[in-house]
Amino acid sequence: MALSFRIRSVDVSPGVVLAPMEGVTDLTFRRLVRQIGGAGLTCTEFIASEGLRRGEGRILQMAEFDPDENPISIQIYGRRPEAMAEAAQVVESLGATICDINMGCPSKKVCAHSGGSGLLREPALALDIVKAVRKAIRIPLTVKMRTGYDPQHRNAPDLAHAFQEEGVEAITIHWRTKVDLYGGVRDVRPIAEARRRLRIPLIANGDVVDLATARQMLDETGADGVMVGRGAIRNPWALRQIAEGLAGLPQTQPTPAERRRVLLGYLDALRPRFATEHGCLGRFKKIANHFTAGLPEGETRLRTPILRSQSIAEAVDHTEAYFGWLQQGGATDDAPQVHS
Repeated sequence: MALSFRIRSVDVSPGVVLAPMEGVTDLTFRRLVRQIGGAGLTCTEFIASEGLRRGEGRILQMAEFDPDENPISIQIYGRRPEAMAEAAQVVESLGATICDINMGCPSKKVCAHSGGSGLLREPALALDIVKAVRKAIRIPLTVKMRTGYDPQHRNAPDLAHAFQEEGVEAITIHWRTKVDLYGGVRDVRPIAEARRRLRIPLIANGDVVDLATARQMLDETGADGVMVGRGAIRNPWALRQIAEGLAGLPQTQPTPAERRRVLLGYLDALRPRFATEHGCLGRFKKIANHFTAGLPEGETRLRTPILRSQSIAEAVDHTEAYFGWLQQGGATDDAPQVHS
């Protein structure tokens, strides 16, 4: 049976969610994932509440979404309840389906001001923020969090239950703690405990990159859905493949030609979003750095040449050369095959 759930009256089907990622899940990348398919809900990269409430142009651009991008969640972060409430009102006025509060980002920049996962060691303040935002908006409110500030203080089950009682309508929990950053020892028990205590949907997050890891997460936690983050950068087909697999359907396997089309199409879509070639090339390199993983000789023949490129034209030439080599049988029988 296909995975799905509801956040109030919002159908999330399939129950596979694209994670909010700084400098990644902008409008262009979300369009790419939506075109491929498999995402029941997309999320913006996290947005500073202070800038959003003031209507700063660059910040408002981060909150842009397509008219047909539905459901769409705009994620905000900050430490001042009143500022978060005002930012949430902007989110609602923009027409977003859902407003999400970021209590999961571990970056030093965000946590230095007690935003993101820094809030997990200030539970009273975290609850005040939830109360203020809930009172300010009518659209569904969700929270994305980690299991705790550090492995010794995994308070996500308690906080998630408290948030639910204040009107939060879905929770996403990443198994890592704030101090784990992007490492740590995998422990999904707090997610499973939260699932037992909640009436609202719970989405599980953390190293869900393909069908096998999605099934493992669902089996171990009882979660209602899964969220895919960095796995979607490496493989934009991951959400579709997970959704297909959970529904008992054959998984889409993109050909080298399709990968080339998607990677270069993404670059073309980026160009009008950046004022300079340098900015556009930098974003393309960020995505290509992950996208090339798993491709035959992708490290030496594609990733490294793209990262060393000094212009968009040079990056395109390297991309064309690599996929031309691949289509002409460049991958030998004993070379690693394309993995999706």
